[in-house]
Amino acid sequence: MSAELVLNAAWPMAVAAALPYGLYKGWRRLQLSRAKHPSLAGHSLWAKRIGRLIPGYSYDETRFFAADGAPPDIVALRRAGFERLSKELRERSPQTLELTTRTREGLSDLQFIARYRVPFQFSDYARAHLPMGAFWSEAQGVHLTDLDGNTYMDLTGSYGVNVFGVDFYKACMSEGARLGSALGPVLGGYHSSVARNVERLRAISGLDEVSFHMSGTEAVMQAVRLARYHTRKRHLVRFTGSYHGWWEDVQPGPGNPLPPRETYTLKDMDADTLRVLRTRNNIACVLVNPLQALHPNRNAPGDSTLIDGVRQASFDKAAYTAWLQELRRVCTERGIVLIFDEVFVGFRLAPGGAQQYFGVKADMVTYGKTLGGGLPVGVVCGQKALMQRFRPERPADICFARGTFNAHPYVMGAMDAFLSRLETPDVKAIYNGLDERWQARASAFNQALEQADLPLRVAALSSIWTVNYHKPSRYHWLLQFYLREAGLALSWVGTGRFVFSLNYTDADMAEVTRRVLAACERIRADGWWWQAPGVTAKTHKRQVLKELLLQRLTGQAV
Repeated sequence: MSAELVLNAAWPMAVAAALPYGLYKGWRRLQLSRAKHPSLAGHSLWAKRIGRLIPGYSYDETRFFAADGAPPDIVALRRAGFERLSKELRERSPQTLELTTRTREGLSDLQFIARYRVPFQFSDYARAHLPMGAFWSEAQGVHLTDLDGNTYMDLTGSYGVNVFGVDFYKACMSEGARLGSALGPVLGGYHSSVARNVERLRAISGLDEVSFHMSGTEAVMQAVRLARYHTRKRHLVRFTGSYHGWWEDVQPGPGNPLPPRETYTLKDMDADTLRVLRTRNNIACVLVNPLQALHPNRNAPGDSTLIDGVRQASFDKAAYTAWLQELRRVCTERGIVLIFDEVFVGFRLAPGGAQQYFGVKADMVTYGKTLGGGLPVGVVCGQKALMQRFRPERPADICFARGTFNAHPYVMGAMDAFLSRLETPDVKAIYNGLDERWQARASAFNQALEQADLPLRVAALSSIWTVNYHKPSRYHWLLQFYLREAGLALSWVGTGRFVFSLNYTDADMAEVTRRVLAACERIRADGWWWQAPGVTAKTHKRQVLKELLLQRLTGQAV
């Protein structure tokens, strides 16, 4: 052990010996507080409390078009552009929109994403006049087709599933059904494809054992459960903004009805966090979602949070690699289980996932989404000592985890097809120069935006892009609707995430760039990017804060 590590491990004990217990406890509490990000994203309990205090209100028609104090001539431009856009979206997809409206009444998820697609002040008016269809009839290549026959270039990525393109997964699903059809829904025993999948996953992860589950959330739950079982510790560490499924208090803050109990949310890429890991004895595991490298210490970006219009995301591979290497050293030193949650990025960055991409070995890895070959799946890979669910010397001391549909024959067949394809020359060729190719594409995209003097750029983690806005505005969220008009399909978080499948060609990328530029030129021509002299992001934040206080105190926001 290096002198630095000896010092880091020894000085807390020296402090403990020198201070009265009450003061030492307070000092440890202060140490934990310093390791939390100063934003609300880093203080989940306060985020919940403040979230309960924020009143709901909606802009009326007049305020909707002039929330930033735009003059009458700009308001007139906006109204005309808005009416044209609304008419275009309605007339283009009547069947798709009719089914969406009818289904929304009975589908909770659809109600949620419709309401939280844009900042809540604009939501009611936008939902009434800017309809977005939720149904597709066909997918092929890099395109989606709605119920009315309109085609769109797919930037949704199917929430991370669609790494290699929909045709790839159609083939995997068909082969999986063929492989599993003779056995059908016989559960408890295994289809022979399970054996092949286990061996391949052991090789890919570099870990000893595998367990199968039905979703990424379920896989992460099992990994944490096993870490607690074997370390006999309760707490886990996640990093500010990261997502690991919606279970218990692992997704803390306003989205969870439970307060944080056994989850520490700490700063990403920060020495204070390492200090907490080195000095606490109650931490079972650390969860790392490599996607967080694109926006450290910030929540996943979505257009509904564009209150002041400014978004910042960036990716520094060298810096994040150095962080993971140091995190690995500390976890090893302290006997903390390091878990990579690769449910979203697994197989997108490299054939061996984030472990290969960053050159850092985890104790456990969770996979999901794309690994199922288009069907639902969750997988845990881990060291033998961590994966065992029983203690031979204590037969009643077990860590139970089973599921009726774990290792379903059709899912295992599709996974077998997926993993078989990873070994083919065609798929191996996709990974050759993958990072450089997507960096070059993002650079070319940004150059085109700069040449057109547009107030946005993208930050990229390989084929996952986030749009950053470099000019304050109350209306950047509208771009998602202009992009839909231009023939680009985004997920409900809007411009917060472009997720490309790896079958996009250079010609496809050129067409995406052309469509984005056309949408941006139109939103600029319609007056939405007008800005009063001297206005900053802080100006917009103060305005919204004033509205919130007035609504809270008087019931009238404006």
